[in-house]
Amino acid sequence: MSENLKLHYVVPGDDFARAGEASGDIKKKLKQLGFPPEIVRKVAISLYEGEINMVIHARGGVIDAEISPGRIECVLADQGPGIPDIEAAMQAGFSTATDEIRGLGFGAGMGLPNMKEYTDDIKIETVLGQGTTVTLLILNNP
Repeated sequence: MSENLKLHYVVPGDDFARAGEASGDIKKKLKQLGFPPEIVRKVAISLYEGEINMVIHARGGVIDAEISPGRIECVLADQGPGIPDIEAAMQAGFSTATDEIRGLGFGAGMGLPNMKEYTDDIKIETVLGQGTTVTLLILNNP
């Protein structure tokens, strides 16, 4: 890969049937580019968690990914309600998902903790009532 690959996805809100399309497509591209399986797995898990969070909590958003041989950076941006307490949201099991969402098998409170666990760096910027931007960085150090 001589140039960075830049990808853009629109994540529709409240559409669980399409949730995971962006992370699935990026996973496929990383495999095609020959990234190691452990890197593909880290990206797929962390990005899927973020994508689901956008569907559940923010009425959708956008994902911009930049792939280079040494790193994958994904920026997830939404115009949702924002995260009132990032520290609490980073705790495993903390969730603000409704009973209806939990009944669908989502909202277990592992989204942000998994995003942190499967990335080399995570940055969260949030403004209540305006939205959240999460930047995920996964390094590929062969």
